Amino acid sequence: MIKLERTAVMNLENAMRGARNPMNSWNRTDSYYDENGDYILGENDLDLAKRLSHAGTDHRKYMRMIFVSVDITAPLYWWKEYDTYKVGTVANSTSTMHKIHSKPFELSDFSVDHMTDESLEKMKGFIDYLETVRNRFIETKDKAHWYDMIQLLPSSYNQMRTCTFNYETCANIYKSRKNHKLSEWREFCDWIKQLPYAEDLITWEE
Repeated sequence: MIKLERTAVMNLENAMRGARNPMNSWNRTDSYYDENGDYILGENDLDLAKRLSHAGTDHRKYMRMIFVSVDITAPLYWWKEYDTYKVGTVANSTSTMHKIHSKPFELSDFSVDHMTDESLEKMKGFIDYLETVRNRFIETKDKAHWYDMIQLLPSSYNQMRTCTFNYETCANIYKSRKNHKLSEWREFCDWIKQLPYAEDLITWEE
């Protein structure tokens, strides 16, 4: 399971101005803001952006200036793979250390969408036990029970992080993960496809 919410794309205007700096071609800029406040690339600017994007990473530095922010809720096993992309990313997560005991454990706190029926029944029993341990900690404040929660917590536990990265990172992720065996990565790549101008700048094929 993965959920991507509150997407924001920022700094497109400044990125395109920077893309024109090497040739001093600012007079060819034809982009504008529409009535909704969205920055719309004009024909000239989109053509330049596409040509630079297709020319490779050395030429498309402007893509590192287009920022994306999004709230991602995903299981810990997916976050372990996401953490491969440390360059050009920032994330603030909800805290298991401080808040793991703050609410009852429920099945919806875990990614179980691909479990067999037998495993799902086992998981429900395990969640019941985690809830027992949580209540013991609340009642006693005994740190041993807190450690039980932390060390028993399965990698299917869902965590929400607010993440910021750039279009270049999106291009690297899309190329590497679009056919990944984890459905979460395929869904993430489908989300990338919906970003402004993604088809022209990020997901284009040779």
